[in-house]
Amino acid sequence: MSGACETGVPPGGESGPPTGTAERPSAAVAALGADEAPRVREMRWWDLDAVLAIEGELFPEDAWSPGMFWSELAHARGAGASRHYVVAEDAAGRLVGYAGLAAVDGTGDVQTIAVASSHWGTGLGARLLSDLLTAATAFECHEVLLEVRVDNARAQRLYERFGFEPIGFRRGYYQLGNVDALVMRLSGPAAPAAPAAGAAPDEGADGPTEGRVDAATGQPPEHAPERVPQTAPRAARETETGTHG
Repeated sequence: MSGACETGVPPGGESGPPTGTAERPSAAVAALGADEAPRVREMRWWDLDAVLAIEGELFPEDAWSPGMFWSELAHARGAGASRHYVVAEDAAGRLVGYAGLAAVDGTGDVQTIAVASSHWGTGLGARLLSDLLTAATAFECHEVLLEVRVDNARAQRLYERFGFEPIGFRRGYYQLGNVDALVMRLSGPAAPAAPAAGAAPDEGADGPTEGRVDAATGQPPEHAPERVPQTAPRAARETETGTHG
């Protein structure tokens, strides 16, 4: 793994985060007004403690390490950027979700979409996916890929609303439970459409999605490797309420 650090200030010497820390809310969110809806912004290194807390809660079996996030963020800025990572921040400055996309040779790969359980059912997962598709357009991707559990109908409905179509299966992709993955593709995301107007906010996947694949072998590794950026994009993993890769 190159260009990433496990801890400390990253390359560029930024001194620290803006005022305020990111803590996950514990109370369930029944409904959010326009002024209360989480703000989606670029993920920065100072967000990682809060991101890792959500990561550990949603993906206890295969949570990404700090180094894996550092590796992704190291390739999310500059002229040669091939990653796009964002966080969702509530009105109090607490992180309640995050998402990431890899773009390699014209193909976008949904790396992760995760929403804190307190914000499931609010439509935040759809907002994060929409942001990733906008980024895919900026990267001039001609397609975007992801994986979803075959038994996760809610997540599949979300992706279908955005125009994703099933193209195949990965047998036993989700090692915990030996569950197959449905591979879905969105072709030509030049103008990604938001979910249909009037759709219920809790339709689709608002939490994490799970499962990773080694691009070199096409098979999920026993443990996700500290991959070399640019050459081994991870696919998405998914659970009942979202996407992660």
